[in-house]
Amino acid sequence: MNIKNAQKEVDDWINAHGVRYFNELTNMAQLTEEVGEVARIIARRYGEQSEKESDKDKDLGEELSDVMFVVLCLANQTGIDLQEAFDKKMDKKAKRDHNRHHNNEKLK
Repeated sequence: MNIKNAQKEVDDWINAHGVRYFNELTNMAQLTEEVGEVARIIARRYGEQSEKESDKDKDLGEELSDVMFVVLCLANQTGIDLQEAFDKKMDKKAKRDHNRHHNNEKLK
């Protein structure tokens, strides 16, 4: 699935199952909450914090998908073609960062 199709799928879901998009500020707060859930799993599962028994069944993929869903909502409601923006960003990063990362002694 490409990003453009994902944006359409989210929009179709909102139109079929939701009343409307939450406003942009609400979705920004929702995104922050979802990123926090991802951070909690990462910190406890891969970081130095111990994982609580109640967190062991948390699904990182599901939480990352929640982040993606809200990002797609924000793109839709602000008129951003995220596929175009992502492709442009990847091209920029490839040109700007190729040598920088290969020459970074910290990454060797």
